[in-house]
Amino acid sequence: MRTGGAGLRLSRRALLLAAGLWPAAALAQKKKPAPATGPAMSAARTIVAGAPLGVFLSQPPQGARLAIARPEHPASSAIVVVEPQNTVPALPTPGVAGTYELRLTAEKDGTPVILLRQPLVTTEPSATLAAPGRVGRSQALPVRGIGPNGEQDRVVLVAADAPIEAEGPRFFPAENVESVLEAPDQPGSYELRYVMNAPVSGLRILARRAVVVE
Repeated sequence: MRTGGAGLRLSRRALLLAAGLWPAAALAQKKKPAPATGPAMSAARTIVAGAPLGVFLSQPPQGARLAIARPEHPASSAIVVVEPQNTVPALPTPGVAGTYELRLTAEKDGTPVILLRQPLVTTEPSATLAAPGRVGRSQALPVRGIGPNGEQDRVVLVAADAPIEAEGPRFFPAENVESVLEAPDQPGSYELRYVMNAPVSGLRILARRAVVVE
């Protein structure tokens, strides 16, 4: 029986070879349909609130936008909307811990349509500051500030009782977490602050350090 089966297989191959159809038949057996291609999106699912979120995009359609929204909100509602300029864009995240949704959207007939989505959880933000506790007037003050490092975050030296929006010697941790600030020319009690500036939260002081200018 085994010999007969092998003989049948050989006979079929011989017939196909004779007819010049064997290569075509073999190719037909090996051919598989090409997988469907479309946009793809990948990003961290958990991140510190206010930190920039890097997103990896593949084949986004023309005019596509990345958005961060509440999961229950429609496609037309978003907290953050960015039109990516490259395949690895970064989005500012909400400065309040919570559950959100990252979306890839496109317009259809003038209305946003969600193409892809994935959950996004933001955790409670924090920051640390390092600097000498005392400095002479108009002297150099080496400072280090680490936090969510959002694009609009800043480390600033202001009067101890100054409002949250007060300006003073500052630097942006998103560019460099260390800097040298010039102390004020007036002696007194000052405060070094890490001020986060993110969607939803707005301005928020995450860390403080007392500095005496002598």
